[in-house]
Amino acid sequence: MTDEKKKINWGPAWGEAKTIIWDHRFRLSFGIFFLLINRAAAFMLPWAAKEFITNITAEDVQRIQVITKYVIIATIIQSITSFLLSRILSVSAQHAIMEMRKSVQHHITRLPTSYFDSTKSGVLISRIMTDPEGVRNLVGTGVTQLLGGFVTIIPAFIWLFTINWKLTLVILVVLGLFAAIMSVAFSRLRPLFRVRGEITADVTGRLTESLGGVRVVKAYTAEKREDEIFSGNVNRLFENIASGLTGVAAVTAVSTLVIGALFTVVMVVGGNSIADGTMELGDLILYIGLTAMMASPMINMANIGTQITDAFAGLDRIREIKQMATEGEATAGFDPLENLEGNIEFEDVTFEYEEGSPVINGISFKAEAGSTTALVGSSGSGKSTLIGLVMAFHYPKTGHIRIDGRDLTEIPLNDYRSNLGVVMQDNFLFEGTITENVRYSKPDASMDEILRVCEIAHVDEFVSQFPDKYETIVGERGVKLSGGQRQRVAIARAILAEPKILILDEATASLDSESEAKIQDGLEKLRKGRTSFVIAHRLSTIQSADQILVIEEGEIYEAGTHSELLELDGRYKQLYDKQYKFEMNRFINPGEEMESSED
Repeated sequence: MTDEKKKINWGPAWGEAKTIIWDHRFRLSFGIFFLLINRAAAFMLPWAAKEFITNITAEDVQRIQVITKYVIIATIIQSITSFLLSRILSVSAQHAIMEMRKSVQHHITRLPTSYFDSTKSGVLISRIMTDPEGVRNLVGTGVTQLLGGFVTIIPAFIWLFTINWKLTLVILVVLGLFAAIMSVAFSRLRPLFRVRGEITADVTGRLTESLGGVRVVKAYTAEKREDEIFSGNVNRLFENIASGLTGVAAVTAVSTLVIGALFTVVMVVGGNSIADGTMELGDLILYIGLTAMMASPMINMANIGTQITDAFAGLDRIREIKQMATEGEATAGFDPLENLEGNIEFEDVTFEYEEGSPVINGISFKAEAGSTTALVGSSGSGKSTLIGLVMAFHYPKTGHIRIDGRDLTEIPLNDYRSNLGVVMQDNFLFEGTITENVRYSKPDASMDEILRVCEIAHVDEFVSQFPDKYETIVGERGVKLSGGQRQRVAIARAILAEPKILILDEATASLDSESEAKIQDGLEKLRKGRTSFVIAHRLSTIQSADQILVIEEGEIYEAGTHSELLELDGRYKQLYDKQYKFEMNRFINPGEEMESSED
């Protein structure tokens, strides 16, 4: 209920609207020009009706022929200007929608990682694709029809006053009442349109998640559960739309009553005026025609007002997004990062996702250029968060991270990240070919370069089995490849980037022992000359690391080389011995391993 009372922030939303209108001022100017010609030609018809009645009574055939020519010319002008008006404004509206979508997408993709952690992808899709749709009512037919309504109504009123000012004053009172009713109606409809966008975003977000995770849904026979969630969300959307339609229908009904009242007044008063000789029949016909010309745009203006309200609601949501600071804003003014060596230093770094609950607590260490730093520890100890700090997905709450002696918060973000190469445990592949996914880290890479890195990552071994080889479509998120195959493609992608700083977060977790052994050789070559950070669940794969940090509860519990930590006989040796026994047991008696894992 509180959501439904949330109101549009009209000041900033109107500021956005003015900017959009100004950006498309030339097309709108042409549209207004043709609109004025169109409306001027429209006044020819009621005038011609009056002249026709007057002259047919006088049997002036020549005058009737002239009037007929005027009507034909006016009709042709209306037809041509209507086409040009629609063509110019429709293209302008679609161009504005395109530019708005690009602007919102550009901004959203540059928001901090924490924003994406707390916002559904479906909500973001709605902000990018749905909210800009309302712009068409600002630079398309909406505003110009609103303007056209005024251009028609004002001259019509003046003309009506010259014919019968008393009758026109009565009509003015009726229309004043109509305007008051419309104002109340719009105030009730505005919050509904805003909430509709929010509900649509929620529905889209959940639907995107359930379809993307359809294998999990099926594995746990949760189809019915997802049906219920979707039904509940769609019901909320239906109730909102039904309320909106009821409001719009009420506006239309009131408009119809007003139009009926207008014509009733015109017929009664006009009929009496003819009877007492104060108005001629031709003037009454002209008056009725002008009243019809005035009433029609008034109904349109009521509908357009609702559409423009919807547009402002979308602009308000877009404004909220665009007010959020992007990642690179804070570092944009600093000196560029050139010739990165790769020396990284953490100095008393603390970080927390929630106030009062530190995940990284006072960590200090140095990673020399070209060295390999391995991170080990129990699940939830803070290893991935530390990697996130290295990648500048987060910044320390306290302490400093220095890159070649410069504080990371004073280095342009794009400059820094262009030196990163990343292989994660759950690597993301895009819909497309294997070639396109490998080339993602270096769009201008030649095919020879791609083949070279794919050989290092052993991608060539499974690609050769596919009919389309490197042009094989991997499917959404790489679903057509196995976990190990996706991992090899991701490793090839990282190698192609030729990074100065390499992040390997469980990079071989999805590989079998044979594949892992092959790729470890490639990763060893990749790490040479690069500052590398490695999280590995198999401790045997990090024995060659220059330093191993044992992370527990967000702190460095132990630090040293593999041999030094074994001699220390502490937490690392416990982890190593436990894993060594597990590996030996799996090798000697795989049946018992299965039984124990089931237990």
